[in-house]
Amino acid sequence: MKTAVLGGTGIAVSRLCFGALTVGPLQAKLPLGQGGDVLACAIGHGVNFFDTAQLYGTYPYIREAMRKSGKTDVVISSKTYAYTRELAAGAVEQARRELDRDYIDIFMLHEQESIHTLRGHREALEYLWECKQRGIVRAVGASMHHVEAVYGAVEMGLDVIHPLLNAEGLGIVDGTRREMEQALRTAHAKGLGIFSMKPLGGGNLFGKAQRCLDYILGLDFVDSVAIGMQSTDEVTANVAYWNTGAFSARQQAALRAKTRRLHIDDWCVGCGRCVQRCGQGALYLEEGRAVCAHSRCVLCCYCAGVCPQWAIKVV
Repeated sequence: MKTAVLGGTGIAVSRLCFGALTVGPLQAKLPLGQGGDVLACAIGHGVNFFDTAQLYGTYPYIREAMRKSGKTDVVISSKTYAYTRELAAGAVEQARRELDRDYIDIFMLHEQESIHTLRGHREALEYLWECKQRGIVRAVGASMHHVEAVYGAVEMGLDVIHPLLNAEGLGIVDGTRREMEQALRTAHAKGLGIFSMKPLGGGNLFGKAQRCLDYILGLDFVDSVAIGMQSTDEVTANVAYWNTGAFSARQQAALRAKTRRLHIDDWCVGCGRCVQRCGQGALYLEEGRAVCAHSRCVLCCYCAGVCPQWAIKVV
């Protein structure tokens, strides 16, 4: 597996990053042992980089994968919505405890929108910078679906960013694919490490996987690409593509046939919390229940995390 250094951080990561959202309670809800096997399979194939978040509930899966593989020197990036010092401290300590680690490689502010939201999280950001000085965190960053948040991260002097980018521009909230590319080139020139997300649009672009992956892996300003996987077959297919630039005929057929969609169960009571939470504008209320506009959905599943009835899932 090819590796790259994340900007000026000195942190060497595999070019394939395992996005751990997909194995956990917001998506596949795999049993701990099964999910640990999937992540351990990736480690066995040379993947050393894992993206998670306080929201995802997947720290136990990564810890189990390290136990199963016997390798603890993986690079872990986590995220938090914390905006105060106390909330940020709780997020960092939860990650260290549940991962059984003294430090977290990268800690990020989750889902930032602009310089204004970054400034609104300044207290949490300052705590993360203190953690970096103490060696508890190696690099500080932010994730984003917004172009303006990339420029904000540059202005705030962050180390790493985790932006949404794919060949279709699907899910970029405030601009086009070209505008996101230009923002990322600016960040790359300033020395920020960049690992992108949603190269297949949260699963909506499975049928165009070859073109989409050719696009994202051809960008010289993207150090690593995070992609969600739910089975050892998916791990094997993605590792093969990252190593050789091609899927087998069988893997191509499986990708063309594969679909994932957001499903809202009949017991939805129409409280509207998911609609308020959706940053893509993909959810709305109709006749007393939530409805998904699938063309806008990127399967981030953040809506599922606020549903009091647990009526939302990916199928």
